Amino acid sequence: MGADVGDGVEKSVETHPLEQSDAAAAVAIRLLGPLGIRRQGVELALPASRKVRALLAYLSLAPRPVSRTQLCELLWDVPNDPRGELRWCLSKLRGLIDEPNRPRLASRGDSIKLDLADCFVDAAEITRATQHGLASLPPERLRSLSELFAGEFLDGLEIDRNPGFNSWLTAQRRRFRGCHTALLEQLAKTTSGDEVFATLEKLAELAPFDRHVHELLLNAFARRGLLREGEEHVAATARLFEAEGLDSAPIEELWRLAKAQREPVAPAPAVMPAATPAPAPATAGLVAPRRASIAVMPFAADGLGPTLGGPAGGLAYDIITRLAKLRSLFVIAQGTVFALSERRVGPEEAGRILNVDYIVGGSLQRRDNHLLVTVELAETRTARIVWTEVFDEKVDAAFRVLDEIGNRIVASIATEVESIERNRAILKPPNSLDAWEAHHRGLWHMYRFNKTDNDLATQFFETAVRLDPTFSRAYAGLSFTHFQNAFQGWAQRASQIELAYRAAGQSLMADDRDPAAHWAMGRALWLHGRQPEAVVELEHAIDLSPNFALGHYALAFVHAQGGDAEAGVGFSDQSRHLSPFDPMLCAMFAARAMALVRLQRFEEAADWGARAATRPNAHEHIRAIAALCQALADRDEAGRALLATIRRTRPAYSFSDFLIGFQLDPDAAALFRKGAKRLGMA
Repeated sequence: MGADVGDGVEKSVETHPLEQSDAAAAVAIRLLGPLGIRRQGVELALPASRKVRALLAYLSLAPRPVSRTQLCELLWDVPNDPRGELRWCLSKLRGLIDEPNRPRLASRGDSIKLDLADCFVDAAEITRATQHGLASLPPERLRSLSELFAGEFLDGLEIDRNPGFNSWLTAQRRRFRGCHTALLEQLAKTTSGDEVFATLEKLAELAPFDRHVHELLLNAFARRGLLREGEEHVAATARLFEAEGLDSAPIEELWRLAKAQREPVAPAPAVMPAATPAPAPATAGLVAPRRASIAVMPFAADGLGPTLGGPAGGLAYDIITRLAKLRSLFVIAQGTVFALSERRVGPEEAGRILNVDYIVGGSLQRRDNHLLVTVELAETRTARIVWTEVFDEKVDAAFRVLDEIGNRIVASIATEVESIERNRAILKPPNSLDAWEAHHRGLWHMYRFNKTDNDLATQFFETAVRLDPTFSRAYAGLSFTHFQNAFQGWAQRASQIELAYRAAGQSLMADDRDPAAHWAMGRALWLHGRQPEAVVELEHAIDLSPNFALGHYALAFVHAQGGDAEAGVGFSDQSRHLSPFDPMLCAMFAARAMALVRLQRFEEAADWGARAATRPNAHEHIRAIAALCQALADRDEAGRALLATIRRTRPAYSFSDFLIGFQLDPDAAALFRKGAKRLGMA
């Protein structure tokens, strides 16, 4: 089962270039390169057993305790006594990592965890830096981090006949290669002189098919006047691309542009600077309207048949199809990503080859009667994992389970990307935004649900449609802001209803396959009092994209007031299930509360209303729903407290304002009026 760890056997070696923070660490573990462990600057002799080494590496990066069962499945391919062999490996690991007064290997019940709070792990340091963001790091920090890469992750530690560990090892190698690439790319932006060429050449070795990397290198050659070196690089890159069946013409075009940029140009006539930025011309942005781009790679399959022809490939295909139906993202087609997968190109490298903003990867595993699906969404250029989830479902109905998991993955990806793009747009100067960024800046303001932000959102959506008159989502956002003006009473109702309807029509003309366009039209029709037609439009939105959470919410909103109350509850639940952290969550809760009132389930309604009112962006109508629900559940004190919060921001708010905002059927109106009388609100 492997050689013992020699107690006290140590050897002095040349120190690995760990950064200075490792000097204060009791133990330093090297995973980037050949596995190594040092205590007080002295390298320890490692056990001969590959299983012990693999166990150390795996536990060093595990974010949470790992069960013995999982470790047995990872490291043993049906041995006679996996638990016994695991105990032996753990005893050897304790001899290596524990100290007399500092045990680090913790065992609690069936779980194992390494406590490395006083240790330095190079790969963990890279992960933290990547997740916190590389763009804010100074060059010295970037340089020291890049020096941690002494080779491939766990170089030479493959284990024969051990598919579980080797699959994990392959995934980690791809991941850290992506981190290394992102580090070098950021470092190249902050350095100059000969160092930038060394950095870019190393970067080109790691990402040989990334056009952006070649662009950086060719621009550097051109700036320094190294035209011969640039020509040689273009020729070598063209041969490399052609050998892989890739088009090298874009690289040649990049070199032509790089050379053109260094040619002298005639000085422009002097002009006085404008006091304010000039508005962009109406045709700006039409050349290349932009959407965030994403690629979904086939999931790795562990014991579930072939990657491309089995459930893993089917799940990836399903996610690609559903994301494309959302119409908000540029989604790379299945044929391209499957072709890259067949060539054993990992997600990180594929994202750079395809030059997409985001990359999705994952794996499927079967454990007993459970299907485990792990999925990650990462930013391509920074290698930052922005969302990850593990879905654990019984496989009694395999196709239903995969369909349900696919729904949740697609909705989560869409929500996360929209959130990232909103936050990124809010940091840019308003006059520098393109149509996509202006749209997401508008979304950021729109979801704050107050008049000032709603007006700003309107301006940003108007900018987006001026820059790109074909942008259906921006028209849908514009319709939403006019809807809010009418619904909240922030502007003259009749004119805002007409503007909401007109913008929704423009959204449909721009793209009648966009579910958001039908969502906008459904809400505008509801404002017009045409509920049956509104329901048809909203149902069409979720027919086009069953994962469109806002479509399900809007159906809940309409049914909760005057349609099928049970359906309203169901649509509310589905919208939250698809998007559990949605900025519209307050409205999703409130719609459910209204539907429950109509079903005369007042205690439940009060609970859901209270949840709606506690959301940070809840507006007066949401708090009014909550207050009235409290009264109907005989919670008058809580209702009066909520009414007081409404009156602090809108002193004259009354039940008549509530009735104007909503379109309640007579029975529902009578129930809510009863609650209003109890609160003295009528």
